[in-house]
Amino acid sequence: MRLLFLAVLRPHTGNAVTAGRLRDHLEAAGHMCVLRDAFDFESPSEIANLIVGENLEAALALHLYRGGRLLQGHGIPFGVIFGGTDLNEDANHKEKKEVMGKVLEEARFAVAFTEAMKDTAEWGLGTGKKSVRPWYGIATIPNADFNWNTFLQQSEIDQSADDLHIFLVICGLRPVKDPLYLVDAFSEWHQETPNVYMVIVGPEVDPVFTREVKDRVRRASGVRLIREMCQEDLHAVVKSCFALVNSSVSEGMSAAILEAMDLEVPVLARNIPGNSAVVEHGVTGLLFSNPQEFIQLAKRLVSDPALEKEIVTNGREYVRTHHSWQVERDTYQRLIGKLEACSED
Repeated sequence: MRLLFLAVLRPHTGNAVTAGRLRDHLEAAGHMCVLRDAFDFESPSEIANLIVGENLEAALALHLYRGGRLLQGHGIPFGVIFGGTDLNEDANHKEKKEVMGKVLEEARFAVAFTEAMKDTAEWGLGTGKKSVRPWYGIATIPNADFNWNTFLQQSEIDQSADDLHIFLVICGLRPVKDPLYLVDAFSEWHQETPNVYMVIVGPEVDPVFTREVKDRVRRASGVRLIREMCQEDLHAVVKSCFALVNSSVSEGMSAAILEAMDLEVPVLARNIPGNSAVVEHGVTGLLFSNPQEFIQLAKRLVSDPALEKEIVTNGREYVRTHHSWQVERDTYQRLIGKLEACSED
């Protein structure tokens, strides 16, 4: 089947990585998948021309508002995958909420990564459409040739510091990811304990906000900002760091958190619905509600190897049990099979 897949494809972002992985799943089942950036289209009429020109038979959208709204009224069956900001942010705007409700009415299925997202979609958007929650699959492939010491040197981190602890924040530089949330508190901690560093890695998504981040980090002791890197190198950095940190204001499903668990690295995450859906406090990770609590938990993790080991073990087991790459592949191939059946009717 010839399938259109709309997603937001900013390089090195979670949505782009997820879209690429799902495309691989669909093509492995023999479908021809045309993956396009939703931001390249301004109206459904442009999509209509693409559908005719490419002879497309069905469609899939990752992000209910940005992608889903473009798929309405074309006469081909489609499904939608909630991205996170569609439910956490766009659903708070009346006009966008109405649009998303209409998209769900027409969609043949809707995918929510967590129970919290599922509830928001079904009750917050006022639709009775059944959402399914497939297994969000994780597969990590760290670059075996990655040089950690070179990375530290390029990051201007003192490699001679005894018992170095790197706390890694992976996010696109935009307000919803809130990479500056912990900067001041962490900088104060670094001045007391010079062997702890925070490294922020990610693409420059919002130019204005990026300038603010660069300015703050430049003045913050013990905090570094690194440009985005390829997935294999990023996984190698995660594997070598002490802990993965997520300080987002809202999340759908954080791939970085799950990848850290898979790579046996402890996770400290801001206590928001998207994070608490995958991080059980004190079991698979640590949840914090403010910068001061983060520092307390980070210090505890540094000083308590037994806690670190327990969290790492539980996190790895959680990912193996609940986020199988193969189960995700089977699930999406089954869902697209529904669209294929509709297309043949």
